[in-house]
Amino acid sequence: MKHSLPFHPQRGMKWLVVFLGLLLCNTIIQGKSKAPTGVRNLAEFTVSGRVTDAETQEVLIGSTVLIKGTSQGVTTDINGNYSIAVPDQNAILVFEFVGYDKQEVLVGNQTKIDITLKSSALELSQVVVVGYGSTNKKDMTGSAKSIKNDDFNRGIINSPEQLLQGKVAGVNVTSATGEPGGRQSITIRGPGGVRTGSTPLFVLDGLALDNSGTGGNTNPLTFLNPQDIESIDVLKDASATAIYGSRGANGVVLITTKKGKSGFSGMTYTGSLGISGMANPLDLFTADEYRQEVAKVGGVLEDLGEDTDWQKEISRTAITRNHNLSLSGGANKLTYYGSFGLQQQEGILKGNDLNLYTGRLNISQKFLDDRLQVDVNLNATSTLNERPPIGGMIGSALSANPTYPAYDAATGLPYRYAAGTNPLITLGLEKDITTVNRVIGSITPSLTLAKGLVYKLNFGIDNATSTRDLQSLANAVPQQDGRLETITTLNRNRLIENYITYTFDNDVHGLTALAGHSYQKIFLQGRNSSINKFPISPIEPIYNPGLGQELTLANNRPGGYALINELQSFFGRVNYQFHDKYLLTATVRADGSSKFGENNKYGIFPSVSAGWRISEESFMKGGIFSDLKLRAGWGQTGNQEIPSKITQPLFTSTVSGTTSYPLADTGPFPAGTTFTRLANPDIQWEVSNQIDIGLDFALFNGALSGTIDYFNKVSNNILLEVIPADPVQPASSIWTNVENMEITNQGVELELNYRKRFANGFKFEVGGNVTFIDNIVENSPYTVIPSGSAQGSGLTSATINGYVNGQPIGTFFLREFTGFDDKGLSTYRDTDGDGVVSDKDRISAGSALPNRMYNFNTVFTFKGFDLRANFNGVAGNMVYDNTANTNFYKLRLSKGINTTREAILFANESVNNAAPVSTRYLKDGAFLRLNNLALNYTFNTEALGINKYVKGLNLSVTGQNLWLSTKYDGYDPEVNNDRSISGISSYGIDYLSYPRAKSVIFGLNVTF
Repeated sequence: MKHSLPFHPQRGMKWLVVFLGLLLCNTIIQGKSKAPTGVRNLAEFTVSGRVTDAETQEVLIGSTVLIKGTSQGVTTDINGNYSIAVPDQNAILVFEFVGYDKQEVLVGNQTKIDITLKSSALELSQVVVVGYGSTNKKDMTGSAKSIKNDDFNRGIINSPEQLLQGKVAGVNVTSATGEPGGRQSITIRGPGGVRTGSTPLFVLDGLALDNSGTGGNTNPLTFLNPQDIESIDVLKDASATAIYGSRGANGVVLITTKKGKSGFSGMTYTGSLGISGMANPLDLFTADEYRQEVAKVGGVLEDLGEDTDWQKEISRTAITRNHNLSLSGGANKLTYYGSFGLQQQEGILKGNDLNLYTGRLNISQKFLDDRLQVDVNLNATSTLNERPPIGGMIGSALSANPTYPAYDAATGLPYRYAAGTNPLITLGLEKDITTVNRVIGSITPSLTLAKGLVYKLNFGIDNATSTRDLQSLANAVPQQDGRLETITTLNRNRLIENYITYTFDNDVHGLTALAGHSYQKIFLQGRNSSINKFPISPIEPIYNPGLGQELTLANNRPGGYALINELQSFFGRVNYQFHDKYLLTATVRADGSSKFGENNKYGIFPSVSAGWRISEESFMKGGIFSDLKLRAGWGQTGNQEIPSKITQPLFTSTVSGTTSYPLADTGPFPAGTTFTRLANPDIQWEVSNQIDIGLDFALFNGALSGTIDYFNKVSNNILLEVIPADPVQPASSIWTNVENMEITNQGVELELNYRKRFANGFKFEVGGNVTFIDNIVENSPYTVIPSGSAQGSGLTSATINGYVNGQPIGTFFLREFTGFDDKGLSTYRDTDGDGVVSDKDRISAGSALPNRMYNFNTVFTFKGFDLRANFNGVAGNMVYDNTANTNFYKLRLSKGINTTREAILFANESVNNAAPVSTRYLKDGAFLRLNNLALNYTFNTEALGINKYVKGLNLSVTGQNLWLSTKYDGYDPEVNNDRSISGISSYGIDYLSYPRAKSVIFGLNVTF
C-alpha cells in the first residue's frame, strides 16, 4: 500500500518516552524527598475565609485563590470556604471566578479574609476554547459559542450532541432514531458539499477524532461519558474553523474534559434511575375498529376474538441505571481527575439493551520550576449493544391482525399463525450484538522556552475495535435455517502535532502568534465471515459457530477491506489587539491528503477576521452598553471526502475470452491484466468560502446580552462521481471536480439572554436563539443527484429526495398527487403536458431541511431550588412518511392487514389502488418540543451538620421529551433514517423508525 506522505511517527514516540520518563522520575523524587521534621518558614502563616456573591450573598464554589506572582493557589470548597498558606504579610491574594470581576487583596496581618465578588458581563469573561488555544469571548473575532456543563441538557444522555441540542444558534441536532446509543445528525449552518454530509469535526482534548463508525449501529461518540465533560465549544464560521483546514468544512466541536484543581480534594458520586415509555404510539385500529373497517372495504376478516395492542406487546417500560464515581484534586505541582462510569439502559423495545462502561484519568504535572507542564489524558470504554430486528419487528407489529392473540394460551409461547408473522417470534429468533472497545490516550507536554514563548507537543492515539454478531436461530414453524454472521472492525487514529505559541501583551498592544505542524494517520480495517444451517439446539450459534453445517463460498464467502488515510498539515495564526478594542486575526493552514493525486495533493486554506469593541470607545462610556462589538470575517475551508485510493489506477487479472491469449500450444490460458480504473492525479480539493458579519452586545452590566450574525457560505469545485466523457474510459464512473456547481448556505442567527438577581436570593434567566437559513444548489450537471431512496414492497430504491438545481439540499423530488379518477385510482400532475405521467413529471416539493430553527430556555433559582426548562423546534421542513407509504393504504386493509385511519382517509379510493412514491405521503415536519424539564434541590450540608463529611448533596428529577406539538402523525417528526445513495447523505425519511421515549429520571449527587 503506497504512502504518499512520508513521515516518521517513531520520532514522536521517542518524545513520548522521554516525557513519561521525566514524569516517573519526578514522582519518585517527590516521594523520596521529604522536608526535615520541624523545618518551616517562620514568616509563613495561614489565611482563610469565604468567597460570596456581592449581590445575593451566595457562596461561589470553585473560586480560585492565588498568591500573586506565583502558581500557588487553592479553590473554594462546596461552602465557598478556602484556606491558603502565605509566605509573609506582603503577599497579595488574587480572587477569581468565571463571570465575576477579579479582586486583589494585600494580606498584611489578616488571617481571615472574606471576599464578595461583583458579577461582570458573563458573556465577556467566558473562556472559549479555540483551535490550539483559548481566549475570552470579548476577544473573539470569529463566530463561536461555549457551553459549560451547568448548562448542558439533562436526562438520559448517550452522546455529546444531545447535550448541545437547542443551546447554540445555527446548530441543528436531529436524532436519527429513538434507539439507545443511536446515531445523531448534527449540522452547523447547514450541510455543505455532496460528499461532506453534515457532521462537523469533533476534537477531544486536542485530539481530532475520525468520524468513521466504530462498528454496528451505535453512535461512534457514545464512548464519551457526559459526566466527564467540562465544556463544549462550537466554532461556526470559517475564520474560527480555518485553523483546522479541510476538516473544518462543516464546523468544529471542541470537547474539553474535566481536570483537577490545586488545593482541593474530593470524591463525587452521581447516580440516576430513569423510567421510559413510548412517547407517541401510532394510532392503529383497535380490534373492534379493525373488524368494522375491514368489513366496510369488503375485505376478508379472520377474527380470533382477541384485542391485542401489538405496539404494547413489542415494547416495555424501560429502566436506565447510571452510576458515576469521580475523584479529583491536586497540590501545587500535580492535579488529577479520575472517573468510573456505568450506564445500563433498556430500550423501550423488548430485546434492546445498551451497557456502557467508562473510565477516565486526566493528570497534569509541572516540572522545572513550572516551565514544563505535562498533561496526560486517558479514556477507556467498553460498549455492549444488543438489538432486536427493529425494522421487521415494528413492521410486523404495525400490520398484525389485532384480533389474533399474542401468546398461545396452552403453551404460553408466542402464538403461531399462518397469515403474517407474530413479531414476538421474530424477537425470539433474531439477535444483533455489537461489542466495541475503545481506548483514547494523549500526552501533551508544554515547555516555556522564554518569556511568552511556549513549545507544545500533542501526541494522541484513538484505537477502537468491535465485533458484531448477527444471529438467526434455526426454527421449525416458521421454518428458517440458523445463520451466524460476524463482522469485525478496527479503527486506529494517530495524531502528532508540534507547535510554538508566542504571547506579548502591554497596555497598548496584544499579540499572540502560533505556528505548527500536524500529522494524522487513520487506519480502517474490516472483516466478515458467516456460516449457515445451524441445527435447532439450545446452544446459540454465537457461542459455538462450529455447529453450522454449511460453509460454502457461494453463500459464505469471507470479505474485508483495509484503508490508510493520511493528512499532513502546516498551520499558523496571528491574533493582534490594539488598546483592547481593535482586534485582528489571520489564519492559514496547508493540508496535504493521501486521498488526492500527485498534482493537487495540498490545499491552502486562509482566513482573516477583525473586531471593533465599540463599547471601549470614549464616546460610549457611561452608556447602557457594557459591551458592544462589531466583527467580520472571511475564510476558506476544504473537503477531502472522497473514497480512498480513487486517484490511483486499478488493475484486474482474469481468465476470460476477452482478456486471455494462449502463449503455448498446451496448458491453461494465462490471466489477462486490464485497467478497471485509470489514474486521476488532477482531482482537486473542494473549497468553501464563507463570510460572517456579527454584532455582540451586552446591556445593563450584562443583564441582557446577545449576538446577531449574518453568514454566507458558498461551496464550489464540488467533488462528484460522474459518468466519464471519454468512451474508452474503463470505469463506468469517475470522480471529478464540477467547477461551476455551487452549494450556498446563508442565513441570520440571533441569540438573546436575560438574567436577573434579587436581594432575597431569587434568580431567573430567560434565553433563546433563532436561526433563519436558506440553501440552494446551482449548476449541477444532473437534473437530480439522488440522496434518499424508499424502502418497502414495490418501493425499494425509488428516489425520494436529492440535490436539485435551483432548490435546497434534501429537496423531495416526487410526482405530485392530485387525487383519484372515477375508478378510484391515484392521479398525478402531468407537468410537461405530454399526456403521460412519468418520472419526467416529478416536481420539487419542499426540503427535508428546516429554514427556521428556534430554541428557548428558562432557569429559576431560589434558595436551594433550581428549575430549568428547555424547548426546541424547527419549521419549514418536510418529512417523507415511508412507513405510511408502505403500510397504510386501503389495499392492505382489504387484505386483512391492520392500518391507521390514514388508509381510509379518502372514501372514493379504490381497494385496488396502489401507493407509489408521491407527494401523498409528504408531510409537514415542523414541531415544538419540551426537550428538558429539570428540578434540583441542593441541601445546605452545613445546616444539616454533615459538612465535615459531605461537602455537597443534591437531589433532582428530570423529565425528557414530556411534550410535543406537531402536525406529523408518525412516531416523531425529528427523524432521519439512513436511506443514503452511493454515500450521499439522505434527509427527512421516516421508515419503521425506532419510537422515541418519554422519560422521567431521578438523580442523586453527593460530594465527599
